[in-house]
Amino acid sequence: MAGLEQTRQLVTEIPGPASLELTKRRAAAVSHAVNVSLPVFVARASGGIIEDVDGNRLIDLASGIAVTTVGNSAPRVVEAVRAQVAEFTHTCFMVVPYEQYVAVAEELNRITPGSGEKRTVLFNSGAEAVENAVKAARSYTRKPAVVAFNHAYHGRTNLAMALTAKSKPYKSGFGPFAPEVYRAPMSYPYRDGLLDKELATDGEKAAARAIDVIESQVGADSLAAVIIEPIAGEGGFIVPAEGFLPALLDWCRKNDVVFIADEVQTGFARTGAMFACEHEGIEPDLICTAKGIADGLPLSAVTGRAQIMDASHAGGLGGTFGGNPIACAAALATIDTIESDGLIERARQLERLITEPLLRLQAGDDRIGDVRGRGAMIAIELVKSGTAEPDAELTRKLSAAAHAAGVVVLTCGMFGNIIRLLPPLTIGDELLTEGLDVLGGLLGDL
Repeated sequence: MAGLEQTRQLVTEIPGPASLELTKRRAAAVSHAVNVSLPVFVARASGGIIEDVDGNRLIDLASGIAVTTVGNSAPRVVEAVRAQVAEFTHTCFMVVPYEQYVAVAEELNRITPGSGEKRTVLFNSGAEAVENAVKAARSYTRKPAVVAFNHAYHGRTNLAMALTAKSKPYKSGFGPFAPEVYRAPMSYPYRDGLLDKELATDGEKAAARAIDVIESQVGADSLAAVIIEPIAGEGGFIVPAEGFLPALLDWCRKNDVVFIADEVQTGFARTGAMFACEHEGIEPDLICTAKGIADGLPLSAVTGRAQIMDASHAGGLGGTFGGNPIACAAALATIDTIESDGLIERARQLERLITEPLLRLQAGDDRIGDVRGRGAMIAIELVKSGTAEPDAELTRKLSAAAHAAGVVVLTCGMFGNIIRLLPPLTIGDELLTEGLDVLGGLLGDL
């Protein structure tokens, strides 16, 4: 939407009167189990700006949780969606197939890590992709168990909840969960370094710790798959120590265990590579994608080695809406936009623009325990002054203050003490800098 001015502007308090009226309607109509981070209602969005129904323009450092990576209503996506919706909206690929689904599968087979023959299946959400990746792994290996990691987030469906580490708000009260799910320690350099400096920097040592747990508590003979986010998302934007992921993959290869990379949040240029696995050159057996795949339309995928993806019986994988033609059109346009507009390199530029001022802030404020991440996926871990104790209250206050000042940020982490920054890759330098300056000033005020 070229006409949306790329400047922050507050014409009312946040939330404004029109948003407050809609909040009343939401409370009366929508389940109270659905939480809202920032109770302003959007009217338009483009680039790095969200405009609400009161006319306030907010700086978007969230991208709808890493979804609108190429910018809200990106021109190629809008054009592709309009063209497709005029042709047909649905037939169900399993009933009467269509080229758009095949084209997305071809593109994912091309761009995901790995040089061997691949296959893809399309779904609607990240959780669906995760559940179906596990189904494919179990079908291929004829083994039941799955290992996930501390700080993991894999979704809100039953098996995905079992794989997810954090109880509240994702799991509490929703059990019993799917069986044969086990947990191993993640490489978390900041927290590991408080106990063992070598463990913080030596990924192979951190992997050996995890493998010891896997071998002693599960055993390779029972293990179908290991599933891991190359950078933990909801768990705190944790970048594992170098060597951790390759060592895990090597163990999986030697033990006939399927290695599943959950790139739902890290995929599609978010981290300064098309996929985060590329930073260490690893080639997962299966890769789960969603979020940034279609610029806001519901689409997800499992892509991986052909022999694994073809192991299930015909009809074993699928779904009524999976690979909807409109979402497929959006995905093709999104991938084209990333590649044509140089957005992988743009993500690397944004990493420098975000981390440099945050590191300067950290040098003068010991409440910033850690600044970490890759590309346009950067976290600030907040702790109590003079300690490494997580400070969830400060994080909550900083997030609320940022929202009131017209800057959209998200929190995350097992301890609720992390501010995560996920700007669209199309945000302008000046707007991004202003958002970071606001955040830094508010942290000083607090």
